[in-house]
Amino acid sequence: MADSGELARHWRYAELPGVDLLRARYVRKTFVRHTHEHFVIAAIAEGVEVFAHRGSDQYAGAGALALVNPDTPHTGRAGVPEGWRYGAVYPSPDVVTEIAAETTTLRGAPGFVRPVLDDPCAVTLVHQVLRAAEEGNALAADTLLRVAVTRLLRLNGGPLPQREIRSAGARIAARARAALEERLVDPPTLEQLAADLGTGSFALLRAFRDTYGLPPHAWLTDARVRRARRLLDAGTAPADAAVAVGFTDQPHLNRHFARIVGVPPGAYQRERKNVQDPTGPAPLASGSWQNRQLTRTQLTRTQLTWTSGPTPREDRTAPSYGTPWRSGSP
Repeated sequence: MADSGELARHWRYAELPGVDLLRARYVRKTFVRHTHEHFVIAAIAEGVEVFAHRGSDQYAGAGALALVNPDTPHTGRAGVPEGWRYGAVYPSPDVVTEIAAETTTLRGAPGFVRPVLDDPCAVTLVHQVLRAAEEGNALAADTLLRVAVTRLLRLNGGPLPQREIRSAGARIAARARAALEERLVDPPTLEQLAADLGTGSFALLRAFRDTYGLPPHAWLTDARVRRARRLLDAGTAPADAAVAVGFTDQPHLNRHFARIVGVPPGAYQRERKNVQDPTGPAPLASGSWQNRQLTRTQLTRTQLTWTSGPTPREDRTAPSYGTPWRSGSP
């Protein structure tokens, strides 16, 4: 919100495929309980963020990182009156798994063990990734991202918890989720869904929430926003995307989208278009993600320097947050 000093930019850099980027300052912003398909690596620069995570409130202040694994329900709000300023990278599970296999001893699907990690060095690295992306420096952005993810996995990594569907309640919840995915635009009522599955409404509600961390209606909203993001990425107009995923109209999508993603769908899509039509400095020449990988020796040497050596100097230049936006704007 421009009048409250709230600013946010949610974008992609074409030379970092599979990674979303965010710079934001929020004061009164409140994120509803939601999930991400990607990892959340949020580096707090000022203030305090509070987020509910696995049954308790977590506090991340300046010099700390909020770390959330994919498909993990969480919220977000200010922990102090002045709010919080942060930068975040959202690497896909494939990106994190690839980095872990190359630079750590973790195998399989890696994840973060603790949701908050005090590590000013990693915070600086995340902000340097964002700065490099803004400047079109592909080599620096790729290198710094790999060093940051490697450092965080070595300090706070472990096997990603896998949801095992064993109990009867979990199996019913899985069937309910599949039914909702098929009927995203025209979902049944809770009573109808329970009857179709041969169970009671409250039993279904309890099983679904225990399995997925969200009640069915909240999970449905989350799933609609995820699908709307894919449509917006593909160039669908926000008004058309809203109807296509089951929202009443664009204002309905705007409200839920901003409370989950952090920016309205129109602002989100404009930044996506800028990936194909860059206006900033020309990116450095580079190949694909795989062709630009540092060798294990190069990355290990760099990572060890930043793990055991002095903290890299933080760039004190004011970051770019994009155009201020109001919560209800397109």
